[in-house]
Amino acid sequence: MKNLLQKSIAEFLGSFALVFFGCGAIAVNSIHHYLLPVYMIPVIFGMVVAVMIYALGHISGAHFNPAVTFAFAMAGRFGWKETLPYWLAQFLGMLLAMLFLVFLLPEAENIGVTIPNTGISQAVLWEFILTFFLMFVIISVATDSRAVGIMAGVAIGGIVTLDAFIGGSITGASMNPARSLAPAIISGQYQHLWIYFLSPCLGAAFAAFIYDKIRCDDSQEKIKNKGCC
Repeated sequence: MKNLLQKSIAEFLGSFALVFFGCGAIAVNSIHHYLLPVYMIPVIFGMVVAVMIYALGHISGAHFNPAVTFAFAMAGRFGWKETLPYWLAQFLGMLLAMLFLVFLLPEAENIGVTIPNTGISQAVLWEFILTFFLMFVIISVATDSRAVGIMAGVAIGGIVTLDAFIGGSITGASMNPARSLAPAIISGQYQHLWIYFLSPCLGAAFAAFIYDKIRCDDSQEKIKNKGCC
């Protein structure tokens, strides 16, 4: 139980940092009339994810995302009994970060609310695809011993940045139910929140399933088919 508490605190801190720095950059930019180049927002999101992976990955696994936790559990690589504490820590961390941002930057016009700028069906598919590749990279570097583990933060931060570059202006590139819920609670904008719960969870779970099918690390298969991996 103590170990789970420590892991949950790590998830709380990483989730707090993700929203505080990521959405904080959006809020500061809106106050200072887009002082930061637009391309810097995706970079900041990718950087904070990478940094917190290196800081906390060895403690909790650095999920910082309920959809990632869900996908790991579905793939049998994370205990279901630990899932709820992780979810609570992630949601609370991001909500508290958002409350701090609202208090510190009350004049901000944009606090990072994720709203689709396209049709509903397109938004659902966008978030599915973006989260699929996020989880695909995560489960690769996190569960496969053949991956270069020391580069996990760079790889995952990189895919977050790529996803945000491509999907940021279309859906907000949330890929994370907690990241969308926190600003939605503050702003009272819940209309499209279901998209940011459904699509990331399905996309992440599908990515975990696909990687498990193609990981090609079974010793018996290697014997039968040398050179497979």
